[in-house]
Amino acid sequence: MGVDRRFYFALRRVARGLLASVLLSGATPGFLAGAQASNPSSATNPYWGSVTAEPVTGEVLKLTLDEAVQRGLKNNLGLKEAEAGERSLQGEKNEALQEFLPTIWVTGATGYYMHDLAALGFSQHVISEFAPLFPGGKLPPGLSLITRDDLTEGQIHYKQTLFSGPVIQGWKAAKAAAQSSYFAKMSARGEVVQQVATEYLRAIADQGEVDNAQALLDEAKVQLDHEHLAHEAGTVANLDELRARVQFETQEQALIAAENQREKDLILLKREIGVGPAQVIALTDPAPYSDLAEQTPEEVRALAYKYRQDYQNLENQAVEYKAAHAVYRSERLPTLSFSGYYGTSTVNGAGTHGDFSAVGTLNIPIFREAKLRGDADVAKAQMQSVNAQLDDLRGHIDQQVRSALLDVNANKQLVDVARSNVDLATRALSDETDRVNAGVDDNLPLVTAQATLATAQSNLVESLYQYNVSKLALARAAGVLEQQYRAYLGR
Repeated sequence: MGVDRRFYFALRRVARGLLASVLLSGATPGFLAGAQASNPSSATNPYWGSVTAEPVTGEVLKLTLDEAVQRGLKNNLGLKEAEAGERSLQGEKNEALQEFLPTIWVTGATGYYMHDLAALGFSQHVISEFAPLFPGGKLPPGLSLITRDDLTEGQIHYKQTLFSGPVIQGWKAAKAAAQSSYFAKMSARGEVVQQVATEYLRAIADQGEVDNAQALLDEAKVQLDHEHLAHEAGTVANLDELRARVQFETQEQALIAAENQREKDLILLKREIGVGPAQVIALTDPAPYSDLAEQTPEEVRALAYKYRQDYQNLENQAVEYKAAHAVYRSERLPTLSFSGYYGTSTVNGAGTHGDFSAVGTLNIPIFREAKLRGDADVAKAQMQSVNAQLDDLRGHIDQQVRSALLDVNANKQLVDVARSNVDLATRALSDETDRVNAGVDDNLPLVTAQATLATAQSNLVESLYQYNVSKLALARAAGVLEQQYRAYLGR
C-alpha cells in the first residue's frame, strides 16, 4: 500500500502540473484576436513579459521580424513558464518510472554502545538461571548488568516492485501527461510567434502612420508659406492663411500622436522579446504584402487536426485520464514486490559475520469496494469530461478556421479598396492644389482634400496591418504558425 499511496500522490501532482501547462498553452478566448488590451501587463498575460537578456547600450539595435521572433522564443516569459511546466512533468514522469526500477542503497555505521541488560529484560534473577552454563555452575565474579561493545556494520539493500496494476497504469498516465505538457509548450511557442509578429507589424504600421503624418505636415507647411506670402501680397484673404495654419497645426498634432503611439508599441515589443525598454531599436523589415493562396475550410481543418498543438495536447489528456481510470480499476489486482539486504557486522573487533534477508511480498486486496468504486467513478467522470472537451474543440477548430478565412478574404478586399481610395485622394489633392495655386478656388476645398488623403492613408496602413494579422491568425488556426509565418506573410 505504501507504494500505491505514493503513486497516487504523484498522479495528483501530475494533474496539477498538467492544468498549469494547459493554462499556459495559449488556447485562450483571444486566440485569433489581433488587438491587445489596453495597459498590457505580464501580470495578466505572461506573453507580454520577458526576461531581459542584454544590458541597454547606446547603439541602435536593428531587428528584422525573424530576429524579433527568435528573441521572443528565447526570452518570452510565457514560453519560459510553459517550458518550466514541461520540465516539472518530465520530473513527475521520472518519479513514476522509478516505481518500476530497482531501488538500491547502501548503509554503514560504526559506534560505541552501552546496554542495560535489566532494561532489556535480563534482570539479576533471570541471569542467575544461566549460572549452570558457566564453569563451576556459578556466574563469573563481577558480572555487570551494564555491557559495552564496539559495533561496525555495513549493508546493501535492494527493493523492487515486480507487479502492480496501479503502477503500470499510473506510468502510462504520467507518460501521457508529460507528452501533453510538450504540446502545451509547443502551443506556447506558437503564441509567442503570434504575439511578437503582431506587435512587430503593429510597430511597422505605426511607422507608416508617422511617415504619412510627416509627409502631410510638410505639404501643409508648403501650403501655409504659400498662403502667407499671398496674403502679404494682398491676393488672398486672411481667412485662407488662417485655414492653412489650422491645417498645419492639426497635422502637427497628428504627427505627435503617431510618434507617441509608435514609441509605446515599440516598448511593448521590447518587453515581449527581452530587450530593455530604454534600448533604442529600429525595425528593418517593411510592411509585408502578398496575396495568400486560396484555401478551403476543409484543407485548413485537416492541417489543424494534424498540427494543432492544443488539439494534440487534449488528445494526450484523454489518454492520461483513461490510464488514470485504469489505475483505480487495477487496484483490485494483487501486487508483488521483492526486498532484501546483505551486510556484515563486527563486534569488538572479533571478526565479521555476514547476514542477509530476502523477502517476497504478495499483497491481495480483499475488500475495499466503496473506495475502489468511488475512485473509479471519479476518474471515469474526468475521462468523460476530457472526451467532451475534445469533441467541442473539433467544432471550435472548424469555427476558428472558417472565421480566419473570412477575415483574410475580407481584409484583402479592404486593402484593395484602401489602395484605390489613396490613389483617388492623391489625385483629388493634386487637382485641388493646382486650382488653388491658379486662383480658381480658395483653400477650403484644399484643406478638405488634405484631410481626405490623411484618412485614406491611415485606412490603408490599418488595412495592411489587419490583413497581415489575419493571415497570422489563419496560420495559427492551422497549427503551422511557427514553421510557416514567413510564407503566410509573403516574405
